[in-house]
Amino acid sequence: MGLSGRARAAKDEIDRVTGFFASVGARADEPGVADLTFGNPHEPPLMGLVEAIRTRLEPRSDDWFAYRTNEAAAAEAIAHGLRAELGLPVEPADIALTQGAFGAISLALHLVADAADEVIIPVPGWFCYAPMLRMFGMEPVPVALDPVDFDLDADAIGAAISERTRVVVVNSPANPTGCVYPRDQLEALAVVLEQRSAAIGRRVWILSDEPYRRIRFDGIAFTSPAEVYPWTLIDYSYGKVLLAPGQRLGYLAIGPGVPVVERAALREALVPSQLAIGWGFPDAIMQYAVPDLETVSIDVAELQRRRDRLRGALVDAGLRVARAEGTFYLWVEAPDGDGDAWASRLARRAVLVMPGSLFDRPGFIRLSLTATIATIERALPALLDEAPS
Repeated sequence: MGLSGRARAAKDEIDRVTGFFASVGARADEPGVADLTFGNPHEPPLMGLVEAIRTRLEPRSDDWFAYRTNEAAAAEAIAHGLRAELGLPVEPADIALTQGAFGAISLALHLVADAADEVIIPVPGWFCYAPMLRMFGMEPVPVALDPVDFDLDADAIGAAISERTRVVVVNSPANPTGCVYPRDQLEALAVVLEQRSAAIGRRVWILSDEPYRRIRFDGIAFTSPAEVYPWTLIDYSYGKVLLAPGQRLGYLAIGPGVPVVERAALREALVPSQLAIGWGFPDAIMQYAVPDLETVSIDVAELQRRRDRLRGALVDAGLRVARAEGTFYLWVEAPDGDGDAWASRLARRAVLVMPGSLFDRPGFIRLSLTATIATIERALPALLDEAPS
């Protein structure tokens, strides 16, 4: 057949997810359905987002809609934001504007990894890591999070590193568990990566996947791996904090700890690589809007209220729920150990959830907090009917 081996491998990795998309998409808009699947908006867009786009829509020059690579004003706003938020001395030249976190992850992998290299990914974790790697001809190496609290397991990551390992993906706050990894865990991982890099004779990078970085609850602190491990690239998406995933805007940031020579090489490779992977830049209007969008956010306190209501009710009923320190999600263990069967039973009662098998953990389900509080209340009776007796 005409399909490439890479496309076939990517399709095999993602088939169960696209199949779920198709089945859920057919039902999500049915009257009375409680949709707790994806982190999509269920309420009107943020006015700050609308105004930022509207303000930049009116052309200010003849070339307003011309090709744009990495707009200087946008890169400066992002670098300033990272300095203020994380205390990292990031410079505008370290920033590449991308089509959301998807584009930033793609760029990062193409910058530091080659075909046949291995990339360690977390399990449970985002279901697009593996198919992206397959499409790039790279090898995903799943490594389990701690089975009790879903924290990083530095020893397990170290044991999985081979002479072909090039990147370790760290996702904090984590999808689907909602866990934020504390500084001591990241420091332990940094020690392991230094040791293993020396042992195999090649540098292992961290790709810090941070699209939910600004969505954290209870005032919990955030540490970026770039603060403790110099060889780190950071990807970010505005689609989460703006709750507008269809407006593709994100960035890749070179960690300021990357040694000078290597950082210079990465900087020089950003635009050529973005061109080579297929115009990996956001649309001009979204780039113009970045300085305004840096200060726009969904109501995180309201999201926490929804987390408290849903998680509290589930925990009180005896269900095991991950600690949910950030993101849009709750990660809930199926009382009978079969998350797929539970998701099917809930669907028959017009409650749509994401089965844990999509994250390689079939004993769980994932619930999205972007649903309205009314939707959450409508879903709770069906969810609580599954609680231990």
